Amino acid sequence: MARGKLRIYLGAAPGVGKTYAMLSEAHRRIERGTDCVVAFVEHHDRPRTEVMLHGLEQVTRRDLEYRGTAFTEMDVDAVLERAPEVALVDELAHTNVPGSRNAKRWQDVEELLTAGIDVVSTVNIQHLESLGDVVESITGVRQKETVPDEVVRRADQIELVDMSPQALRRRMAHGNIYKSDRIDASLSNYFRPGNLTALRELALLWVADRVDEYLQQYRGEHNIRSTWQARERIVVGLTGGPEGRTLIRRASRMAAKGSGSEILAVYIARSDGLTGASPKELAVQRTLVEDLGGTFHHVIGDDIPAALLDFARGVNATQIVLGSSRRKTWQYVFGPGVGATVARDSGPDLDVHIVTHGEVAKGRGLPVARGARLGRSRAIGGWLVGVAGPAVLTVLLTHIDADLGLANDMLLFLTLTVAAALVGGLIPALASAAVGSLLLNYYFTPPLHLWTVSNNKNIVAIAVFVGVAVSVASVVDLAARRTHQAARLRAEAEILSFLAGSVLRGETSLEALLERVRETFAMESVALLERAGDTDPWTCAGRVGEGRPLERPEDADVDMPVGDHMALALSGRVLPAADRRVLAAFAAQAAVVLDRQRLQSEADQARTLAEGNRIRTALLAAVSHDLRTPLAGIKAAVSSLRSDDVEWSDEDEAELLEGIEAGADRLEHLVGNLLDMSRLQTGTVTPLIREVDLDEVVPMALGGVPDGSAELDIPETLPMVAVDKGLLERAVANIVENAVKYAPDEQPVKVSASALGERVEIRVVDRGPGVPDSAKDRIFAPFQRYGDAPRGAGVGLGLAVARGFVEAMGGTLAAEDTPGGGLTMVLTLRAAAGRPPVRPELSSQVTS
Repeated sequence: MARGKLRIYLGAAPGVGKTYAMLSEAHRRIERGTDCVVAFVEHHDRPRTEVMLHGLEQVTRRDLEYRGTAFTEMDVDAVLERAPEVALVDELAHTNVPGSRNAKRWQDVEELLTAGIDVVSTVNIQHLESLGDVVESITGVRQKETVPDEVVRRADQIELVDMSPQALRRRMAHGNIYKSDRIDASLSNYFRPGNLTALRELALLWVADRVDEYLQQYRGEHNIRSTWQARERIVVGLTGGPEGRTLIRRASRMAAKGSGSEILAVYIARSDGLTGASPKELAVQRTLVEDLGGTFHHVIGDDIPAALLDFARGVNATQIVLGSSRRKTWQYVFGPGVGATVARDSGPDLDVHIVTHGEVAKGRGLPVARGARLGRSRAIGGWLVGVAGPAVLTVLLTHIDADLGLANDMLLFLTLTVAAALVGGLIPALASAAVGSLLLNYYFTPPLHLWTVSNNKNIVAIAVFVGVAVSVASVVDLAARRTHQAARLRAEAEILSFLAGSVLRGETSLEALLERVRETFAMESVALLERAGDTDPWTCAGRVGEGRPLERPEDADVDMPVGDHMALALSGRVLPAADRRVLAAFAAQAAVVLDRQRLQSEADQARTLAEGNRIRTALLAAVSHDLRTPLAGIKAAVSSLRSDDVEWSDEDEAELLEGIEAGADRLEHLVGNLLDMSRLQTGTVTPLIREVDLDEVVPMALGGVPDGSAELDIPETLPMVAVDKGLLERAVANIVENAVKYAPDEQPVKVSASALGERVEIRVVDRGPGVPDSAKDRIFAPFQRYGDAPRGAGVGLGLAVARGFVEAMGGTLAAEDTPGGGLTMVLTLRAAAGRPPVRPELSSQVTS
């Protein structure tokens, strides 16, 4: 019986409509005459999904009881007995109730497929097992129900069901997903725009990878070697020469003309390790291509044109970019060159672009052969085996009364020759072949103890012995050298890969890089020296290791120049010339790291100065107006009370005194915010972190707002938070006061708190005019007031101080849109380690 086919609707997030799409497909198949039944579909009380079940045959579910509660699960036996052509099975990652036929629903589906029944199923991207940790870090919810990625990858068809975060949130707000009592909580937690966008990106990337797998599998099954131009993939062939940068930039401009184009730079090295490429130049080109959004590849191949074409066809490339040859005219006698050969053999499916550059016909030089050094001990051992070995063997054979025959004697001498090649290389092996042939002639070939040979057959035998010995020795020596070179090149590749990756990601400091140099080359100390000019003294930019400091590169055991006024100096031992290639790459990276650190330091200083100038300018503006306004009111009220011309009533005096008190309170609030911002700018805020209950802090923060202007909802079951109680109170007070300022009088501000994973959130929700997305970050900047806030309403420091205090305690403060209009401030804090956080109990509808 043929295995059934599996079709999966993969949802980017809950509620995007994958079950609806599956039921729509079922109706289409029934209209075409296909025998299709519903094995298990959950509509979750969604009216539109429930309507789609009408007209579809539903297999009776199996009733199960677990811990006193009744459940229904798919009845696999009933579906197998019914034996439809197609079965609809919702929620592939679902965990069955204990006592079911299988532990997981995907195992039930496997039984149906084995029975020859086609299955149409659904699953969300967050239920894939490999993405569990990623989804938890994004949403704060750990998915308990997962399905192995391989189960989904084996599906015959995968269709992505997607929707923009904004549209999905509107669908949620309209009540098309959950009931009204769950809408606000869902929009504020799992269905945030950021969460939905991240889940959508995960789904698109996962499906894109699967599409590439399908394409490669199809091309492999049908032995398709030609390029399918699904999208532009441009391969840049690099030689390690200076023209590589020109080629990369030219390819980048070509890729920019088409959406979705991809650049792949490839350097092809010969398998023998012989190359004329500059490691420093290759490192620069690798950095350039990665900065332009491409990828760098290192390929081994003796036939460079064939290897380049194989690589291009292997990645389904559409174009190849090569540089004009650097060879001189006389060098063309050795062949047409890589560019001409690639253009000739590329075929109609690959476009080859030959780009001119400034190095054309200037000569490329010849590669220098660098044999593997075997070491002094191995060389001595090879000579002992190759020269002394045949002599010892001759003594043994002449003193043992056993006639082995000339053929066996030759095999024994040949064994010593091979051993000499393995231990000492080619020269000791050749010496062993010569000594062995002479000893065979003198002691074992008639007439004995004479250098003549009486039998012509013995002459041929000795000649064959010499030829075989030399050939075997050459092959063995070549293999030993290639093995040594391969190991060395592999080590060099790993080192260079580490350098390129760590420096590009900005993970390596100068000291860490120098320490890596010291460990790699087993040195005592490493220093990076520099000087301003040719006659200026050398200064040390960075140093690691023991030993006396170096004043000049010439004082070191090894020095590697980096440009004209910088050098990497190593002390401990003299390095062989073969190691200088990797050392040059280290030196170049050290210079890059030093420049990056200095640029970062200068940028930080410039940013600090610019921020200080802006703060001073804004402070002068605030003092000139916002602080003078309450002072003017206080002075006017005091002057009126002291005036002898007017006789004030008790009510008038009370009103004037109230105005003085209000002005003083406003001044105290403004000066307090100014002092707080000054502390934040100078970095003198040192929070005293303790475990605190929110219901002890948040109510105290509402003392500065009018009664009835804010509603409080702080559950007692919340975990404690690790905060500074005073800083948290000031931060919440500023946030609430800002929300009350913009909220309508008839709609109080709502202050609520909830636990989400390892975090605790405080949400301050108002129904005011809201803030557009472009201004959400700007409202947290000092001296910023959004919209038509009156000048006397404050200097615009409340939210800036609040965010500064929250970040000083290790939390975050962000602004979100309130569903239905308004602004929501989300204050996220770390739950205290002393009490385990409370995970939200989300029903299967949220995570399915």
